[in-house]
Amino acid sequence: MTMIMAAASREGKKLNDTLFEAGAAAQAAIKTYGADRVINGTVGCYAGDDEQIACLPVVEDIYRQLPMRDFIAYAPPIGLPDYRKAVIEETFEDQQPDGYTGAVATAGGTGAIHIAVANYSEAGDAVLVSDWRWGNYDSLCREIGRRVQPFALFDSERDFNIESFSSAVSSLLRSQDSLLIILNSPANNPTGFALSYQEWDQVLQVCRFHEREGKRISLLIDIAYIAYAGEKNEVRTFMKQFSNLPEHIFTMFAFSMSKGYTLYGQRAGALVGLSSSQAVIDEFDELGRYSARTTWSNVNRAAMTLLTTIRSDASLMKRIDAERKAFYEVLCRRAAIFTTEAEACQLHIVPYHAGFFVSIPTAAPKKVSQALNEDLVFAAPIALGIRLGVCSIPEQKMLGLAAKVKKAITACP
Repeated sequence: MTMIMAAASREGKKLNDTLFEAGAAAQAAIKTYGADRVINGTVGCYAGDDEQIACLPVVEDIYRQLPMRDFIAYAPPIGLPDYRKAVIEETFEDQQPDGYTGAVATAGGTGAIHIAVANYSEAGDAVLVSDWRWGNYDSLCREIGRRVQPFALFDSERDFNIESFSSAVSSLLRSQDSLLIILNSPANNPTGFALSYQEWDQVLQVCRFHEREGKRISLLIDIAYIAYAGEKNEVRTFMKQFSNLPEHIFTMFAFSMSKGYTLYGQRAGALVGLSSSQAVIDEFDELGRYSARTTWSNVNRAAMTLLTTIRSDASLMKRIDAERKAFYEVLCRRAAIFTTEAEACQLHIVPYHAGFFVSIPTAAPKKVSQALNEDLVFAAPIALGIRLGVCSIPEQKMLGLAAKVKKAITACP
């Protein structure tokens, strides 16, 4: 009999991270065959066409100029006041809804999701997510005694499946008094999909109906990739719809500096709250302060200072907007090659609008991933298919990639 020291409730806990496993396999292949021969689609960071992780130039310039005290001094658990204000401004830009707002600094977007799940879902309850989703949502929920309930993201026309969403909300609220809903849009990970303005309106109609029935609804909108979803105000027009919602519909936004500021390893983000009630925001701030202090204590002060430095200077804002636009255009060109060639070879892909990833549905993701490995192509197997990071595959390697994926899927019925 194997003896263990961990608490009984922790027995058997193990992180099965297929994304990192696929990445490790790609790195091994690069060592054996050389980088020129390998297509590594597992990486979730922006890389230039030299396949080296890239930082926005203005971010590097400002970060290197910060005084040492910004790197070594503690910050308040809830975050620096100027950072919290700037994060709210960046979340909404010119599309800020009417209502009261608050923000809590978090350890990246992951920390924002953790705080939302911990404070706005009941122990043992289900959290509603889409079937095409970032797999870490599941682990974040299970870690603190919640479970996930998926709904079908797409209908037969490949639009947002409002019927599946509405049915899932109704079903869960027959046994729960409250519900946390996580929606990742725009530039969804892993698909690049985004809900339209009209689809967001349908989502809110469902929420209003159940609120009138006495239920409490919390919406968490994961906007981690919004900086590369298009023109910054245009992609945020849907946010105006969250103005003056009923008191028992609470909206949160998970903000990440990892992508928009290319600071993946600095672990800075925020959870932004929006409500028609000041009391709800006051509660949000207190819960966030408590959760932060008891989880990571405080986050990276230098990253927070960098964001406020850039956002308080018009010339620096002009620079970062231009540099993000350049990155976005590279992503668009890479994705256009793949989607055009996919259509030509009749490879069915998930609807892609913008972002770091494209996904291809398959009933055998691991087998397809292994078949691609034989062609020195490495993709991340996920629940419903395989994910390719257009964020890190250079344009020249996008050419012919769709045909290779089609070949692997055909070989794995």
